[in-house]
Amino acid sequence: MTSRRQLLQALGVLPLLGACAAGAPASPANFTPSGVPLRRVNVSDERVIRTIAGLRPFRRNGFNVSAEKRGAKTLIHNYGHGGGGISLSWGTSTLAVELAGVGNQRSCAVIGAGVMGLTTARLAQDRGWNVTIYSKDLPPDTTSNVAGGQWSPTSTYDSELVTPAFRRQFDRAMAIAYRYFQNLVGPRYGVRWISNYNFSSDSPEEENFQSRYANFYPQSRDLGPGDHPFPVPFTRHYDTMLIEPAVFLPAVMADFFGAGGRINIREFAGAEEILALEEDVIFNCTGLGSHALFGDEMLMPVKGQLTFLLPQEEVEFNIIGNGGLYMFPRSDGILLGGTYERGEWSLEPDPEATRRIIDGHRAFFEAMDDPWSA
Repeated sequence: MTSRRQLLQALGVLPLLGACAAGAPASPANFTPSGVPLRRVNVSDERVIRTIAGLRPFRRNGFNVSAEKRGAKTLIHNYGHGGGGISLSWGTSTLAVELAGVGNQRSCAVIGAGVMGLTTARLAQDRGWNVTIYSKDLPPDTTSNVAGGQWSPTSTYDSELVTPAFRRQFDRAMAIAYRYFQNLVGPRYGVRWISNYNFSSDSPEEENFQSRYANFYPQSRDLGPGDHPFPVPFTRHYDTMLIEPAVFLPAVMADFFGAGGRINIREFAGAEEILALEEDVIFNCTGLGSHALFGDEMLMPVKGQLTFLLPQEEVEFNIIGNGGLYMFPRSDGILLGGTYERGEWSLEPDPEATRRIIDGHRAFFEAMDDPWSA
């Protein structure tokens, strides 16, 4: 029979017990399945460093990755990923570049410098294309910089509206992106593996996104009372990658410049100006801009609001689903979300939402068991 001491040694946490308060030792429930201590987030108004809002480019029938001929031009769309843009980026950008074929043309234009524009441009370069990005904004002033960065392509479509053909596209894009990001794990691209605790209303027997795509969520398990330190009876654990936009996007842009890419700062008034570019192959990665530029009426904004706290290096896990809230620990601060407002175009943070986000997280973490904080 395995003793408690042997179990803690196997978890690699025995040396940490001395840091716990006397009479309140840490138990296996205070660690992730990988042996990382679960520490309380210090939530207070005085630790807030910024509050921001962004607009997710959402299509109820799923993202648009398709090609069309406009006269002599080949126009390839890659936009409308909702809350799964960073997660799916390398995947749908691979599908988009494949639509360009090989042909005789060796130069192409990419419209937009968010995550879709940058990853499309890099993959085109890898296939030998000379690429120019045309964009009115560059990181850190793109929507992609406002993303949370958890690798999990959810909130990207309404299930009842998607076709079998779209699901095949989605499944392939998801698999490609999942594998591609694994090659980028490390400080250069700001990608790391991290534990997630999902507080879902679903019972363990019900199918959800993570159970349907279980191969993309390692160390998945349901935890009951006594198996975790959180102030809820049940939670589901799984591992994902966390991608920090403030690190990832500049690194991809540096790779783009290093491969000979060019950027032209330009805003387009309409599709006719885009089609007048000298390049015959044009990738449309304009996100919400496609609503006005190409008349996509299925495209809508979904407003998301985030509050950041001062960083806490000891916090190394995500929480999702705490009454609609979520927390991701990043090097640029503890990210607290969130909101999900369909059809809202305003980029102004809502003070009431800010208060709800801060107070909700504070109550949650104050009730969390953290023996090291005694």
